Amino acid sequence: MPQQSHTISVGTTLLFTIFLFVAFFPGLFHSIWTIPASILPFARAPSEPVAPTTMTWFQKQFSLQAKSRGSYLVTDQVLQALPEIRSYKVGLLNLFIQHTSAALSLNENFDEDVRADMSDSLDRIVPEAGPRGEALYRHDAEGPDDMPAHVKSALIGASVTIPIKDGRLTTGTWQGIYYLEFRADRQNRRIVATIQGEKA
Repeated sequence: MPQQSHTISVGTTLLFTIFLFVAFFPGLFHSIWTIPASILPFARAPSEPVAPTTMTWFQKQFSLQAKSRGSYLVTDQVLQALPEIRSYKVGLLNLFIQHTSAALSLNENFDEDVRADMSDSLDRIVPEAGPRGEALYRHDAEGPDDMPAHVKSALIGASVTIPIKDGRLTTGTWQGIYYLEFRADRQNRRIVATIQGEKA
């Protein structure tokens, strides 16, 4: 019986060698493959110039009108104190109250009953005294409303952050900025406003 001769073409050998090279050395293959694009200027894709955006910071302190215990809508007062908002195309406004017995929040801006209900609800959650008038707190250096004011401040929080778009705060239709005062006597409160963003 005659023997058959098997011959492998040069092309097949070359393809098989390349396949093994790619399989065992993919990183090296990638480096070799991309050399022309990295050394030949005409092989590079033209890059579009990107205009730099300048992010700026602005900070200012202002005071709220003195109020006794209650929940107050202060959106207009904040906007009046911060005309700089209008110069920002996009950004964030952070309002921080520098006190431990008051708070800031976002909530209903239309019905005044919501503000009264908010204060009443917090008084029920954190009462000044027990059901029979007994003391509930160790810390009462400034009166029976001292420690409850601190607890309420911790529950609500000392700051709010609101996005800015095209020179305006992006609050929802029914959202307003609340100043919540937890002390019975009228208090002067300071706010630190910080804006970070891109100017128009």
